[in-house]
Amino acid sequence: MSAAPRGSLQGVKVVDLTRVLAGPLCTQILADQGADVIKIEPPAGDETRRLGPPFDGSGSAAYFSALNRGKRALSLDLSKAEAQEVLHRLLADADVLVENFVPGTMERWGLGYEQVLAARYPRLVYCSISGFGNDGPLGGLPGYDAVLQALCGVMSVNGELASGSTRVGIPVVDHLTGYVALSGILMALHARYQDGRGQRVEATLFDTALSLLVPHASNWFASGKSPELLGSAHPNIAPYDKYRAGDGEVFIGILNDSQFQRFANHIGLPALMQDARFASNALRVENRQALKQVIEDAIAAHSCEQLCDALMRANVPAAAVNSVPQALAHPHSVHRGIVVSRGGYTGMRSPMCLHGTPGTAGVAPPAFAQDAQEILGELGYSEAERMQLRESGAAPCGKTVSQTQPRQAATA
Repeated sequence: MSAAPRGSLQGVKVVDLTRVLAGPLCTQILADQGADVIKIEPPAGDETRRLGPPFDGSGSAAYFSALNRGKRALSLDLSKAEAQEVLHRLLADADVLVENFVPGTMERWGLGYEQVLAARYPRLVYCSISGFGNDGPLGGLPGYDAVLQALCGVMSVNGELASGSTRVGIPVVDHLTGYVALSGILMALHARYQDGRGQRVEATLFDTALSLLVPHASNWFASGKSPELLGSAHPNIAPYDKYRAGDGEVFIGILNDSQFQRFANHIGLPALMQDARFASNALRVENRQALKQVIEDAIAAHSCEQLCDALMRANVPAAAVNSVPQALAHPHSVHRGIVVSRGGYTGMRSPMCLHGTPGTAGVAPPAFAQDAQEILGELGYSEAERMQLRESGAAPCGKTVSQTQPRQAATA
């Protein structure tokens, strides 16, 4: 049996105090690259275990399985001194700590980075993920993906005029915040390699959501005109939109005049660029509705699959609007190995590919505190001490988390 592919982060130890999406996604990618990620849940468990149906065979929501593979699991009640001592033992040789508590929580427990951890663990990279950061008008308040989409203008540019503003159908702010945290952690580890010092990394949903306003913010800065709802269209490019074909919908994305001419030739309208309304991108943007009608009339009898295949091979970007099952079953998804399966676990691999140190999708997400005995033993706790930690509630283990237990608030 061949060894698992070596990951770029082998030997890196990560203490993961995060729940829900942004933090667990970040630490799952670290685990995929070989880091030893120890997931520490509160006694009530990660909220995501209850965000169903559907639920998996162990009783956790499928949502949880998307974000927590490859980790070892422990539960600590960090309001208790005994649990804090366990955390300190973990941090003694840890490289990274990631948390997404409401700002001030770690300080309230006497575990703040500036307050305690920076001096005690000078090489530690401490990543905090929050809605808005620690200070400012919204500092310290909890944040959730859709709320940030609304607050930061993302929702205002998503949707049709008929429907009004709508939430982007995936938790895009949470997701990108996980990558912001990941990038910051890797930068901080690189800086530590140079100077030997850890540092605090901050990722906020607010900053991330505003960073998504490309090109809408720059359009506003230049024109003073507030961006409008355009459905699937692009504010600066045409044709770059969703169109009705013979048996479904397609998205056609054309960036320059040569692509537009090839497209026009293919749909039987070779003189389309000679139309004064469509002779340049700027004119096409100005006359986008008329252009959409011309295109939909021309492709009304075309099969989506055949049309898009021919356009792509003519170097005109186009795709049928697929469902999630269709996208995951697409032959190129299969070729790229996007879906990974191991035993009873099925998920999607991390999107980055390192060809020298490829890493591998880890084992199935852990059951609640399933590795408590192993981890506590590694930290030097005797069997009697482990039992005392369990009985005191400082480090519960071996129980299924009740879906009715109270929860600690997460921010991402």
